[in-house]
Amino acid sequence: MENDDLILPKDFPKLKNDTFLCACHGQETNHVPVWCMRQAGRYLPEFREFRAGKDFFETCRSPAACCELTLQAMGMDVQMVAGKGPTFPEPLKEPEDLLLLQPKVDVNKELGYVFKAITLTRHKLDGKVPLIGFTGAPWTLMAYMIEGGGSTTHSKAKRWLYRHPEASHKLLKMLTDVIVEYLLGQVAAGAQALQVFESHAGCLGPVEFQEFSLPYLRDIARKVKDQLKESGQDVPMIVFAKDGHYGLEDLSQSHYEVVGLDWTIDPRSARERTGGKVSLQGNMDPCALYAPKERISEIVKKMLEGFGTRGYIANLGHGLYPDMDPENVGAFVEAVHTHSRHLNLK
Repeated sequence: MENDDLILPKDFPKLKNDTFLCACHGQETNHVPVWCMRQAGRYLPEFREFRAGKDFFETCRSPAACCELTLQAMGMDVQMVAGKGPTFPEPLKEPEDLLLLQPKVDVNKELGYVFKAITLTRHKLDGKVPLIGFTGAPWTLMAYMIEGGGSTTHSKAKRWLYRHPEASHKLLKMLTDVIVEYLLGQVAAGAQALQVFESHAGCLGPVEFQEFSLPYLRDIARKVKDQLKESGQDVPMIVFAKDGHYGLEDLSQSHYEVVGLDWTIDPRSARERTGGKVSLQGNMDPCALYAPKERISEIVKKMLEGFGTRGYIANLGHGLYPDMDPENVGAFVEAVHTHSRHLNLK
């Protein structure tokens, strides 16, 4: 593998650790698998040092390519501003602005470098763990496109839902079509599981979630799975709708194998409400990583007792923060493995 550009999405190393994939499908595992959202770029000093002084999209041409890259492919100018995240100098203001977007996106042409990076990463992992691909969900992407960046109220984007519902659905469908092709491209490149992030679910009420988020989340899972089934592929999918408590029952019946949870949902309640239809992922408060390691271990033990060890993937209820100590993250992972093995012996 001297020339990374020549690595092709085939002849991948055999997977040596399928614990995560087994958990996605609700199968028994020796221990609970664990991973953390927003890993290297958020808290590892080595990555922050590597990225210092470089353009974000120069260093983010990797599997960690999410909503901003999808929107860039659709023809929007996206800039990564330090401390603010993805920013759009010319956000969408009125329905007529939809005419400025690319109606059809060739994801292989626009995002080919992402797929190459996924293939390279899959080879470099050498089968140690599965590779997870991901994308932002339609409503979350729409909010960025209209707000021009992050927002506490999302009032500009929600204004569209109430004032321009037809245009909103048109945009959400456009985004859904691109996302489906993007996820299929990630699988073809080597992704072994997929996660869809509806990061802005919490700013919608139950009625708006049912109309402007849930149908498109379902469409993504159904269309991706239908296409993969034709080629005999079975790739588990995870949906994470932050703060979307009111949609938990519906999300568990939306063609995803796993439902991700934020830290404000009680594990036992989540199990009851999803009725064992899906595996669950989450949901420790990220700020618990500021606690001493002994306290982290206690919190993890209680969390595992709530979820149980089958059909469960340990994670945080959201992403890591930049000032978190990597050693505490390690303590979190170790506690999950240790306590889950002990619970499995009971």
